[in-house]
Amino acid sequence: MQATPAQRDQLAKKLQAGSFLRGLAPEILAQMVRSAVWREYPPGAVIFLEGDAAPALYYVDAGWVKVVKMSPEGREQVLQFFGPGEIFGGMGVFVDRPAPATAIALEQAGLWLLQRDAVRRMLAANPAMALQVIEFMADRLMELVTLVADLSLHTVTERLARVLLEEADDDVVYRRRWATQAEMAARLGAAPDVLNRALRTLVEEELIELGRQQIRILDRPGLAAKAAPNR
Repeated sequence: MQATPAQRDQLAKKLQAGSFLRGLAPEILAQMVRSAVWREYPPGAVIFLEGDAAPALYYVDAGWVKVVKMSPEGREQVLQFFGPGEIFGGMGVFVDRPAPATAIALEQAGLWLLQRDAVRRMLAANPAMALQVIEFMADRLMELVTLVADLSLHTVTERLARVLLEEADDDVVYRRRWATQAEMAARLGAAPDVLNRALRTLVEEELIELGRQQIRILDRPGLAAKAAPNR
């Protein structure tokens, strides 16, 4: 599907407002937007595979995407989720290396591909933007460092409690259609049955209440104690 001029104008506004491209000179941003490619993916579609060349940044315009590492047996470890307004897939833009993980659409997703050559031209023309790019990549690195620490140093119950606290809106975690227990288990680096036991533990201790579309926090201090038992 070919993008319309109006869609490209909207992309320029979104990029300037909400990513590391904010503050970019309009004429440079316009060049990048002109070369951007619009792609749509149905639920479950692979955007790129680990080992593929990934010569673009991906801007999520609509829908949700997960980035995962897969074992030879097909077990997933979710590294990150990305939703509207977020950018992912930067490795292949800044270094000539294959994609280190696999990206999959969780629901109908619309993505803009910001081409590597256009991004590199932008950086060459605007050296000051390099600091914003470094901050962007550092944030991604810190997220992965936190994930490694969680997987190695904390139990599934502790990791689950922390995720619920971080994602709660007024003590309610709303579950998207794709947010199954299998997806949650993959995010926490746990087998589904282990996650189920952790959920039951939090329910039995009256820390949370499970619903079909949401998880309600009943005791925030108690859940916080579960998330960081040694602090």
